Formats: sequence, structure tokens, C-alpha cells
Amino acid sequence: MVITYVWITALTPADPSTSQTGLVLEDNFRMLLSLYVLSFAFLLEKRICHAVEPELRITTIKQEPYTMSKGLGLEGFCMDLLSELAKIVGFRYKVHLVKDGYYGRVDESGHWNGMIGEVIRGEADLAMAPLTLTAAREKVVGMTQPFMQTGISILLRRDRSEKQGFFNFLSPFNTETWVSLLVAYLGTTACIFLIARLSPCEWDPQTKQNNFSIMHSFWYTVGGLTLQGAGPHPKSLPGRVVSSCWWLFTLFLLAHYFTNLTAYNSTQSTSVTVKGFEDLANQDKIEYGCLEGSSTLAFFKNSDNMMYRRIYEHMERRKSFVASMDEGVSRAKEGTYAFIGESVSLDLAVARHCELVRTHEVIGMRGYSIAAPIGSPLIKNLSVAILQVSEGGNLAYMRRKWWANSCLDQDQTVSAQAPPHGLKGLFLLLSLGLSVGLLLGLLELTAHSIARAAEQKKSCCSVLIEQLSLRFGPNKTKPQETGDNDKDKA
Repeated sequence: MVITYVWITALTPADPSTSQTGLVLEDNFRMLLSLYVLSFAFLLEKRICHAVEPELRITTIKQEPYTMSKGLGLEGFCMDLLSELAKIVGFRYKVHLVKDGYYGRVDESGHWNGMIGEVIRGEADLAMAPLTLTAAREKVVGMTQPFMQTGISILLRRDRSEKQGFFNFLSPFNTETWVSLLVAYLGTTACIFLIARLSPCEWDPQTKQNNFSIMHSFWYTVGGLTLQGAGPHPKSLPGRVVSSCWWLFTLFLLAHYFTNLTAYNSTQSTSVTVKGFEDLANQDKIEYGCLEGSSTLAFFKNSDNMMYRRIYEHMERRKSFVASMDEGVSRAKEGTYAFIGESVSLDLAVARHCELVRTHEVIGMRGYSIAAPIGSPLIKNLSVAILQVSEGGNLAYMRRKWWANSCLDQDQTVSAQAPPHGLKGLFLLLSLGLSVGLLLGLLELTAHSIARAAEQKKSCCSVLIEQLSLRFGPNKTKPQETGDNDKDKA
């Protein structure tokens, strides 16, 4: 504003004794000029203040929903919180992902890696991530007021043993597969019945009867499904093609069924009830572990509690650690692994995957904080800003926004079930065999009609229509040949 005052004073005339008209023009000119100079000064001061704001280097790590990729940028809970803190404290920032992909721990050489290491070495001014506030980290970096409270809990597959009932034998296949199997059974039965009617070879020359009625076709297909081969069997080439494809289909289908049934029963037999860490430590059916190099592992390693020490020794002996949160969730979904992690992250996994559940027991309560170099004035300013955001209700809003439950199907099928696309090739093989059998049956009937048309001096179409009406009409006996009838009458 000093610059504005100097400009206005310099442009003010020293001798205002002029005519009335001159005074009005001079006042208007001074007013317009003053407004222009004020606008220019305001923009200049704004640019100067913006240039004074420091640009901080922020290191972070990808973990849903804290920090995730969005196009060329990043989004998530931490990015929203960082934006709010920047507005309150007054700074600009540039975010980059941590180079080695670690949160921060002491490596074999005795140096800190991950985001903590970047802050210590001056490669970053702040570490914005779900960094657990621990005594070891507090010794080497400054930590702000926690922006979220968490603890240690257990993530495992939902216990389905109570859902077992009379229809467990249907568990190896899902509903779509069973419906597809029913359609395949009905289609094969209809195909065998049609071929038996079309093919001349399926008609008994002595009794003039056809053995494949609609009921026998149903029974014959069931016999093939149970590998019994109920007779009589088709005599024609098209009927044998369809029968062979159906037998091959049922052979592979039954092998697939019993394989999945064995896997399903094996999964159910390893199901145990784990309500807390004591239950987990006292069982040996479910493997368990935590994130390698995490503060959760350090908690069990440094604990004086004998049960927690036993859990750590088991994980160390079995090397049951996981390299990432996603790997831990994936193994927990298999049903034979319990993932130990921070409750806030486990709650997100439960919200995304319906088959998972988190135990109610939570131990080792701690907080997530922002890391900065020791002695940085940002620590105090950010701590106050975090309290302001929390008191304003924005932290609770961000939590609801990014932890929204997207689990819609609470009754998902178990992993041992066979999806329909897994058997797509088998159903395709059967469809091909049925199509070829029907085509061959029509060709046999057409060839027979052509031969009869030549003998009877009739058109092929009329003989073909006559044969079709006789085969599918109310008379189930084989159509009598005209030439044979004339001979009998003679």
C-alpha cells in the first residue's frame, strides 16, 4: 500500500487554482488514475505474497484410500487433508512417491529407509502418509499431532461353518453353472430325441418302431450323466456323435465337481473361530502374519507380553510376513491366513470385500502423524491446523468419504465354487457336438428322401415333407414304403 500512496501523491497537482471545469476534469482524472493504480498495486502485492509462500516437498506412499493414483496426479484421504492444511498454514507443495516404497525403518546398515529416511536426509520437507507415531521415529524426526487413531487387530475370512446345511453338495458349483448344466441336459435330451426320429437307422425294420421315445431320451441322458450308459444305445452315426460328446462332457464335469467338492470340504475343515489374539496364538490351523518391516511387527517384537512374544516368534519362525497390504488381504480371502494389521486399514478391507471380517479386539492403540525434520516450525503449525480441521468436522467427513462401504453382496459364493466361465470350453464342446449330430441327422434323412424320390418318381421336397410328418406325427411307427405296400397288395 506504500507504493499506491506514493503514486497518488506524485500525480496530485501542487496548485489547484484552476477554472471550475478544469477542476471537475482534474478530479475525474485523479479518481480514475487512483483506481487503476490501486488495482495494479493490489495485483503486485498479491504476486509478491504468493512468491513468498514456500513450496514444500511432500513424500508419500501409495495405499488405499490414503493416497491413490488419479490420472497424472494423486487423490485420497491424505491428499484431501494436505490440501486443507495448506490452506490453513499457508504453503504450496509438490508431492512425490517415496523411492524405495517403504514407510520407514532402520535397515541392515543402520540407516533409516523409506519416507522417514527421506525426511532425515533432507530429500523431503514432510512425510504425509499413515505413519504410525512411535518412540523410535520420534527420536529421529518430528511428529505432529495425530490426525487419526488406530490399533492392531486381525483380519480373516468370515466363518461360514454356521451356514452349512442340507444342500452343501451344491457348493462346488455356483448357481449359474447349475442352470447351465440343466440347460445342457435338456438340450442333449431334445437333440437325441430329434436325431432318433430323423435318422432311418434308428427305426426297427421288423417292428417298425422307434426305441427312443421322449421318456427314454430323458433316461438315456441321465444314464450318461451318472456314467451308467443306460441302453439301448443309438445305432446311427449322428446319435453316436451326440452320445460321445455327452459322455465326454459328463466325464470332465464330474472330475471338476469332485475336485471342487474336496477343496470346499478341506476349507471348511480348517475353519476355526478366532475372536482375538489369544485364540489366534492357541491354534495351528490358520497361518498368520503381518506387514514386513511395519510398526505392527515392531510392536510384537518389542513387547514384554508373553502371548505377543509367542505370536512374533511364530511369525518369525514361519516367515509368514507379507510385502504389502494388498497381499495380506488377498491371503486372508483364501481362508487359511489371518492378517494382522492396523485396524483402520483392516476396516477398509472389510468395507471392500464382503467375505472378510475384523475381530473386535484391538490392541496397541496409536496414532497416524505427519513427519517433519526435528526442530521444524511446521510441526507446531501443522498440529494446530490438524486440531482445527478435526474440530470443524472435516476429518470425520473425510473418513466417511474414503471409507464408504462398497460391499453390496453379503452372501458371496466361496472361492471353491467353479465360475461359469471356467467351464466355458466344456459347454462349447457339447454345443458343437450337438450341432454336428443334428446336421448329420438331417443329411441322413435328406439322402434317404432323395433315394425314395427317385424310386417313386416324386419330387425330393414332397418326399422329405412326407417323411417328416410321418416321423413326428401321432403315428410312432416307421413310415411304410409305397413300393412295399404295392407288393403286399399284389
